[in-house]
Amino acid sequence: MSNLSMLINGLKVTAEKGATFERRNPLDGTVATRAPAASPQDAVMAVEAAAEAFRTWSETGPSERRTLLLKAADALEAKTPAFIEAVSAETGATAMWAGFNVFLAAGMIREAAALTTQVAGEVIPSDIPGSLAMGVRQPAGVVLGIAPWNAPIILGVRAIATPLACGNTVILKGSENCPRTHQLIVEAFQDAGFPPGVLNYITNAPADAGAVVEAMVSHPAVRRVNFTGSTRVGRLIAMTCAKYLKPAVLELGGKAPMVVLDDADLDEAVNGAAFGCFANSGQICMSTERLIVDQKIADEFVRKFADKAKNLPLGDPRKPDPVVLGSVIGMSTVEHCNALIDDAVAKGAKLVCGGKAENTLMPATLLDHVTPAMRIYHEETFGPVKAIVRVNGVQEAVACANDNEYGLSAAVFGRDIARAYNVARKIDSGICHVNGPTVHDEAQMPFGGVKGSGLGRFGGKAGIHEFTELRWITLQTQPRQYPF
Repeated sequence: MSNLSMLINGLKVTAEKGATFERRNPLDGTVATRAPAASPQDAVMAVEAAAEAFRTWSETGPSERRTLLLKAADALEAKTPAFIEAVSAETGATAMWAGFNVFLAAGMIREAAALTTQVAGEVIPSDIPGSLAMGVRQPAGVVLGIAPWNAPIILGVRAIATPLACGNTVILKGSENCPRTHQLIVEAFQDAGFPPGVLNYITNAPADAGAVVEAMVSHPAVRRVNFTGSTRVGRLIAMTCAKYLKPAVLELGGKAPMVVLDDADLDEAVNGAAFGCFANSGQICMSTERLIVDQKIADEFVRKFADKAKNLPLGDPRKPDPVVLGSVIGMSTVEHCNALIDDAVAKGAKLVCGGKAENTLMPATLLDHVTPAMRIYHEETFGPVKAIVRVNGVQEAVACANDNEYGLSAAVFGRDIARAYNVARKIDSGICHVNGPTVHDEAQMPFGGVKGSGLGRFGGKAGIHEFTELRWITLQTQPRQYPF
């Protein structure tokens, strides 16, 4: 069991009055972590430390920022064993998932390091003689990053790396479900030698989240908010940001469709579906939630997919034997998915493999012949329970893919690449992959969704756009003529 501290202005601190909260392991209920339960006053202290550090950090040259970020990437990778232990204890995820998180997160930090010299502007032609007009990008100020538990290292790093590269200072609000995992990220940046106050870390008890977040968003020094999490909470964050006129980048829930056209390579489609559906037990914002399969090849696809799904190893990730499916985050996920299975089966769906679970070790589960009358057709499972919807032809496939409030990731499988690409173009999503899984992330890509899946984009130059201010600055190089 880990006892944690927060980081404010480079110092390890406890919460006001020594308040703490516990995170318990989802499998056996043992205490995994005891962390400080920050008050709104603690949160304001973190903002003020970040605001003071911004004065110097915003003027720090790109080479120095790049050097520190590259050191942080190396320090993060060096903590891989600690990350594997923390992720398993706090979220029940597998060592394979934790290791992949570290690998991709380190790449994200290195990509952010490369962005330090790409925070560029432009010279814009002016109608005023002698006026040199420029669009200049400058650091925005203090950035509040709020990261979730499901891909904790990837999304924790994403909340802070590009903002830091752009010259902002950052407060990371750790997830109540994985405070130790998120603290390890901050420790890696500290090991790299980031100056005090440039990156601050706070944790809070679940009941205090709203008050702690509002205390920070309302502070004049906070100029950007980024949040990754559920659409329900994202709406609350958006309303709080709107109240104080603060720009927000929101990456929220998903119901990612994978369309399998009648000419798809079924073996490739099955492999892509298995990874997209069951990586981290389906607890990824991009997880394939709906398999939209052409009726002509549906029987063969379902047979092949079920054979693969039934053989995916399931077990306690803390034990030596490697597993693909570890624990889900808690019994609330189990109860939600069990209810979706009951509803679907009662309304005519066929349970192909898997089924209801009694604990957080949930098997890979497939429901065939799902229809819009069933809850699972519309609701995000965020677990290893997946819906197969049969359609006749491309038009029905596209209509089904778009028949949802979400729009984050999607995939289309088909041998005719032009045809598959044209299907992809018609799907309402921020991301779509042809002959690739819905779960796919690269640090340099513009990542984000449409509709109920969020606002704005993380990643690469799109991240620069989100975490800088674009200013119009002119330099008058000769006397200007005025009308009076």
